[in-house]
Amino acid sequence: MTISQLSMCPIYRQKPYKPSMPSRPRCTKNTPKPNISPMPSALIACDKFKGSISAEQACAAIQRGLGADWDVDFCPIADGGEGFVAAMIAALRGSLHQAPCHDALGRFIFADYGLITTAGKSTVVMEMSAASGMWRLRDEERNPALASTFGTGEIMRHAIEKHQPEKIIIGIGGSATNDAGAGMAAALGVEFLDHAGHLLSPTPESLRQLARIGTSARMTLPEILAACDVDNPLCGKRGASAIYGPQKGASTEDVLWLDALLQRIAQLSNGNDHALTPGAGAAGGLGFGLLHFCDAQLIPGFEMVADAIDVRSRVKSADLVITGEGSLDAQSLSGKGPIGIAKLAQRAGKPCIAVAGHISAEVIDAAIFFDHCAISSLGHPLAVSMSRAAEFLEQLVRAKSDVWRKMIAL
Repeated sequence: MTISQLSMCPIYRQKPYKPSMPSRPRCTKNTPKPNISPMPSALIACDKFKGSISAEQACAAIQRGLGADWDVDFCPIADGGEGFVAAMIAALRGSLHQAPCHDALGRFIFADYGLITTAGKSTVVMEMSAASGMWRLRDEERNPALASTFGTGEIMRHAIEKHQPEKIIIGIGGSATNDAGAGMAAALGVEFLDHAGHLLSPTPESLRQLARIGTSARMTLPEILAACDVDNPLCGKRGASAIYGPQKGASTEDVLWLDALLQRIAQLSNGNDHALTPGAGAAGGLGFGLLHFCDAQLIPGFEMVADAIDVRSRVKSADLVITGEGSLDAQSLSGKGPIGIAKLAQRAGKPCIAVAGHISAEVIDAAIFFDHCAISSLGHPLAVSMSRAAEFLEQLVRAKSDVWRKMIAL
């Protein structure tokens, strides 16, 4: 029986067959070392490509592009926008629930939220975008004058009444609204009144008649933490209306009166100090509404997720870090997840690659990425780029994979 035949017998499968061989000579200074190239490791930590593919799909496309000869740590991330709940309940073994509520335009829907229980204490994790997000509206429906965060408040009320949580963590990003959180506050019992004392609908168009705000009927709330992905104040040139209003359908004239309205809400509620807080302008001013009407704390959304998924140690363990999202631009530099990943990589001395749909000159000039590649560089129309984003990501990464491998081997 030959050695190969012996190795196929069950009795020999238990221990590898080792025929007697002459002892191996010891390596000396003059003996060449075997050329063993360890498999390089990559941490793929991408956020969603908004309107195109999820964080998970983006990470998977990049992994396919790298190929099988990389040891990949698959790590979808989120800041305060879409994907925040999924990231948190996956990391902390929570459960998914639904709340009846209304979208930004007042249509009845069911929205997801998470529940995390640790040592007998419960925490509700939710996204304002689940109810009041732009993703729920068609392009032609975008109108911040008529949009409200009322549905966000409905989720909060439902979760409080059903679970009596010690804490609510709410991700604020991806909004279709510009109401300073008035809708959310109204769902929790805050009253917005005109000069005659009539209750107003909490939409910006209706709130143009606002004369008084009453908070005595607001329900009792648990501790609230708002995971915020930007540092904009409520009003002014960097405020919610000026920076994010046009994305939500606001005209130049709309931006002016919407900004004035948010200032009026802050003045009537004695919340001028909160209006200046970094992050007050997040989600159309919902940051302000949570601060002022709910006594919330604003915490960087990426930091919260990073702690939950232990991303710092995962960055340190990788040879290469790859991150990105749909658009890396000046707004990303204000606190978005991929920039947070890049800064962690810098501190750990790891090269970080940016992969995105589009990368602006401001991000490139910030010099926090070792290399970058963008779908926009392929020259396809935007609609094509968005519909085939996963395919193009894989293509871009495959073209660079060997370059990155050689780079980390140096």
